[in-house]
Amino acid sequence: MYTTIEHDGVDDQVAIEDPLEIRVDGSPLVVTMRTPGNDEELALGFLYGEGLIDAARPAGPTADFAGNTVEVEGPLTRDPGARSFYTTSSCGVCGKGALEEVAVVSAPLPDGPEISRALAASLPSRLDQPAFTRTGGVHATGLFSAQGTLLFSREDVGRHNAMDKVIGRALLDGLVPLAGRLLCVSGRLSFELVQKAAVAGAPILIGVGAPSSLAIELAADRGMTLCGFARRGSVNVYTRPERILD
Repeated sequence: MYTTIEHDGVDDQVAIEDPLEIRVDGSPLVVTMRTPGNDEELALGFLYGEGLIDAARPAGPTADFAGNTVEVEGPLTRDPGARSFYTTSSCGVCGKGALEEVAVVSAPLPDGPEISRALAASLPSRLDQPAFTRTGGVHATGLFSAQGTLLFSREDVGRHNAMDKVIGRALLDGLVPLAGRLLCVSGRLSFELVQKAAVAGAPILIGVGAPSSLAIELAADRGMTLCGFARRGSVNVYTRPERILD
């Protein structure tokens, strides 16, 4: 997930960023800039978040471009249409323009679970971030139990990729929908991250950084509890505050 470079006479470790092509039944669908590792999870999580698959599928590297192409078994559950995807590590799915082009229909989330404000504020410190410790250049997403136990986490130069990897792992483990579990991200809370969490059925999403206006709007519409600025023992609760107990 990282490589060593030399600068100013010293060695430094930096996060790797490489392209990954996701194919479905041999047809290219998307290219994303990502940190290599857990590529099958990334592919499945991305497709699930876009509403293109409804369960885990066989997925693996192809013989050509080894390490930079993942093949997913089709068919897709809906036609992606003429639009093509190109994603980057910084912005996720770009160039879609209108809100309706990125929104994926997902059912409103059920009630529960309820957690303490102290637990919500502590989740970022419980993330497993070895690549960040070495490089300072990656984001992390973690899936937690309602009691705050880290189930697993993933890191990537793209925050949306880290989320996709976690959701892809949860799909493979039969944990989706994520009812009764918590998602935590190491950065800001964008519309796209809320969309992915909502489609995966996560009732609570917590971030270290600030949410955007559209992220708050979507979380409120889906019935998700959205918490930001989780740091130093405090947290801001923007939507569905009844799940956060003082």
